[in-house]
Amino acid sequence: MVTTVQPIRIGVLGTHSTGKTMLLRRIEMELRAQGITVQRTGRLGKRAAAAGLPKMQHHIAQSTEWIITQGIADEIGAAAQGAEVVLLDRAAHDAIAYFHAALEYRGDTAPRLERERLLTLAATQLPKYHLLLATVLDESVPVETGHDYDPRYRRLVDHHVHQLLDRDDIPHLRVTSDPDNQAHIVEEAVQSCLKEAVV
Repeated sequence: MVTTVQPIRIGVLGTHSTGKTMLLRRIEMELRAQGITVQRTGRLGKRAAAAGLPKMQHHIAQSTEWIITQGIADEIGAAAQGAEVVLLDRAAHDAIAYFHAALEYRGDTAPRLERERLLTLAATQLPKYHLLLATVLDESVPVETGHDYDPRYRRLVDHHVHQLLDRDDIPHLRVTSDPDNQAHIVEEAVQSCLKEAVV
């Protein structure tokens, strides 16, 4: 069954291990408790790597495009299954930030037209988001054991995420490591969904 109703879309972006997935899980649980049908997308980086594409500081234009387009496909699939709210773990600009950070990390460049094409692809998704949440890196918070992240690359991704959002004046809410801030963001996201659902 294909639905013609457009779902509410909430996207999250931010550098790795800053609580993106956990934040969306909290929003999902709150929405489900209100009887809202929710679908959550994700695991794009791992799936790209499984497809043989480079990740993290090794990102290239092709892996960036794969992540953006696969994220779009996942979102469309979730909407087709009748989700009232789709939670996007890695909004399109997230992939752009990871790519730009990888280029800076390696001291590399990409052709201008290639960079502009990918940015345009990501920008086409902005009108679909009801809310964008951007996590803020707090290096005092320990990273989960088992993750051997390059701290410089992690900082670069955080820098490029917020630079992209600020440069293009993209509306978003900043999510810090402060529990009160996170609780406020979850509440705001849930109330926004409930308001849209009523309208």
